[in-house]
Amino acid sequence: MGRLFGTDGVRGVANEELTPVLAMQLGQAGAFVLTKENQHKPTIMVGCDTRISGDMLANALMAGACSVGANCIYVGVVPTPAIAYLTKKYKVDAGVVISASHNPVEFNGIKFFDGNGFKLPDALEDEIEELIKSDMHGIKFPTGSRVGKIKYRNDAREEYINHAIQSVNVDLSGLKVVVDCAEGASFYTSVEALKELGANVVAIHNNPDGTNINANCGSTHPEELQARVVYEKADIGLAFDGDADRLMAVDELGNLINGDQLMAIVGNYMKNQGLLKNNTIVATVMSNLGFFMMAEQNDIMVEQTKVGDRYVLERMREIGASLGGEQSGHVIFLDENTTGDGLLSALHLLQVMVETKESLSELSGIMEMMPQAQAGAKVANHKKERYLDYPEIANAIAEVSERFQGEGRVLIRPSGTEPLVRVMIEGKDQKQIDEEAKRLANLIQDIMF
Repeated sequence: MGRLFGTDGVRGVANEELTPVLAMQLGQAGAFVLTKENQHKPTIMVGCDTRISGDMLANALMAGACSVGANCIYVGVVPTPAIAYLTKKYKVDAGVVISASHNPVEFNGIKFFDGNGFKLPDALEDEIEELIKSDMHGIKFPTGSRVGKIKYRNDAREEYINHAIQSVNVDLSGLKVVVDCAEGASFYTSVEALKELGANVVAIHNNPDGTNINANCGSTHPEELQARVVYEKADIGLAFDGDADRLMAVDELGNLINGDQLMAIVGNYMKNQGLLKNNTIVATVMSNLGFFMMAEQNDIMVEQTKVGDRYVLERMREIGASLGGEQSGHVIFLDENTTGDGLLSALHLLQVMVETKESLSELSGIMEMMPQAQAGAKVANHKKERYLDYPEIANAIAEVSERFQGEGRVLIRPSGTEPLVRVMIEGKDQKQIDEEAKRLANLIQDIMF
């Protein structure tokens, strides 16, 4: 068995790779590892997105947790950042989200938060994994009154909405906002929060049926939203992913605004307000070159990490940063929540529009996006870290890197959540970099598949 945990928890095709048995084992091992230092009966908060497999996996996981003596609070369908926030607020011992984020419906995932609402470091994930591999060696299974129980709550989403509104209490009266909920966990929370703040909301893809999550909608498929914003003559479009921890925006002209641009707009505003701690934003190596140029021009420092919002968060905590995130739309406002939060990102962006009285297209002029091409090579999960072991691939990467040196860059990395090796090339000519990215991805796939 390869490593269970990727950059965002355990993920796989539900009932095939991520089975109820594995979910139960993760519940057992996770509850034991995260609560073993406690003398009291531990409590774990569990939520999920709208996938049809969510109830199956959540109940299996909670059964596992109860079997080692932990109590569970099941809050049903809520955004991932709601679990992070409520885990800390209610001082429970851990939180778990059943979600595969932006992935198609057949996938699902399990991600853990510690009692402070933070994703787990590698060492704790390794400990959980080791317990599963050892067939729960060392765990004592209680009987009688020491077995855990499950409590059901339906007020979690309201508490999360209230937290978001109190964090960014901006008057949105007069703004028309189109919201794409990705048929996912934000179908209620994002719409209600924006309405409560006075926005005129047009909601699309907000009727989840368990099977339509992320299906040609949301932050990974914003095309319909872009067209709808123009048609509605709206001020902005907001696209969430399945578990609403990431956001993509659309300006009034239909142009996509990604996580880099969002951080540039909000980060510069925060700097001018004296709210950007250490005048620093934490970003990843995937951030667009234009983002780094923007930062230099505006006397903002940028700390770089490897791809994955967990690594962004770790660095933010290390240096005391208040803003960080990824081009993909995971943006963390650490003063307000402990993980990427699509709703908070949306409210902060809207706040800048309201306070500056500028349109989103005007605000996005703060940075110029360098042409960027991305392609994915399908490879077996257990092989994706070893792409440089193949001389033909290593030589091809070196050759393309040398060709773009000085006017662009080449970045190759294994996906943290899917069986892919991702190829990213930046340069001046979009057609050229598109062709090179596809050629390199095809080569990697042909050799490794």
